Amino acid sequence: MMEEPFSFGWVSLLRGLLGIAVIVAVCFLMSTDRRKIDWKLVGGGLCMQLVFALAVLYVPFVGTLFESLGKIFIKLMDFTQEGINFLLGPYASKANGFSFLIHSLPIVIFFSALVSMFYHWGIIQKVVGAFSWFLRKFMNISGAEGLVVSGNIFMGMTESPVLVKNYLPAMNKSEIFLVMVSGMGTIAGSVMGTYIGMLAGDDPMSRILFAKHLLSASVMAAPGAIVVAKMLCPQTEEAVDHLVAVEKEGKKATVLDAISSGTVTGVKLMTNIAAMLLVFISLVALANYLLSDVIGRYTGLNDWIVEITDGRSKGFTFQFVIGIILAPLMWLIGVPTPDIATVGSLLGQKTILNEFVAYAQMQQWKDAGVFIYEKSIIMSTYILCGFANISSIGILLGGMGVLAPEKKGLIARFGVPAMIGGALVSVLSATMVGMMLG
Repeated sequence: MMEEPFSFGWVSLLRGLLGIAVIVAVCFLMSTDRRKIDWKLVGGGLCMQLVFALAVLYVPFVGTLFESLGKIFIKLMDFTQEGINFLLGPYASKANGFSFLIHSLPIVIFFSALVSMFYHWGIIQKVVGAFSWFLRKFMNISGAEGLVVSGNIFMGMTESPVLVKNYLPAMNKSEIFLVMVSGMGTIAGSVMGTYIGMLAGDDPMSRILFAKHLLSASVMAAPGAIVVAKMLCPQTEEAVDHLVAVEKEGKKATVLDAISSGTVTGVKLMTNIAAMLLVFISLVALANYLLSDVIGRYTGLNDWIVEITDGRSKGFTFQFVIGIILAPLMWLIGVPTPDIATVGSLLGQKTILNEFVAYAQMQQWKDAGVFIYEKSIIMSTYILCGFANISSIGILLGGMGVLAPEKKGLIARFGVPAMIGGALVSVLSATMVGMMLG
């Protein structure tokens, strides 16, 4: 039975503040120039995230707004099912169980086409422009930075830099690093529907809940990315701020051309996701065979681990090992103590493998009742909401390297720090939400 401690508590508040302090301390220790950190920017960004978390969770108007946006996402997902029904007929039914390949991945294609269509109509540009103005006004960043960070709320980490393609060559180190961290710390709108389907299945209430929190996580990541990036790589060079307009490059001649282009992109993305999942999940199975079926079986570790975890862990597995390694961090950020190894394992899988593998594991554990507290599920949703993983370093290098070839060496050097920064962005959002949940 899952407990729901959603009420204010001093212990939760203090652990949350401790978690924020630890994340800020990590950023400070890893900073390239600690004396140049703009503490006013850091404080403003953290306050912005805290206010937003409070508003989403406890201000009825804001919570209702995000639930309404979530319902729109869910309705769009339902439209995808009509196309699946036409293509697969009786095989599209979920009566015999949920299939990720059939019922979730096709959503990526439809959402990719929608994003391309909205971009053609100028809707995304207007929304991104509004977010960019807000971030520039309150966080003192350049126009190009504001556009990219805002674009990452809705677009992927290789698509959003196209918004400021002509400004990338002139960006300094701190600006380039922010572009990379914001890409690692956020997700694309084209895959958000897939996450909702993975986590909630057909349960209407769960779909609204996860849609609300995934949307919230994506928005919270914007100021969080600025805070983390500007601490890890402070502004030490002169920044030339221009009143940047959204680049029109990539806009198609007609709406049908835009839909076609988005569909092709979605097919490539879906194929890439499916291939990565097949390979990475198979590699985890190989690792678990060596750890559990060989080492754990013949040393007695399996039985001991099953006993000390009350059966919540199956033995000496890859998931158990990375969960134990990251458990102390999970306790520091406020994850309920019985779930710290479980949530830590998810963060490890996301970083080493990717967020799709981690979300798939989270869905399995949620359905199996592995989580003790619902708070842990909500915090996990935020922790996994981002592209910060090892394979994304190559993707970002390839995407940004084409747009700004003269910056390719700098982008390569920033790969690992940007991944760490992106992971810290998601953890920071989860810490603040967990602190408010009690």
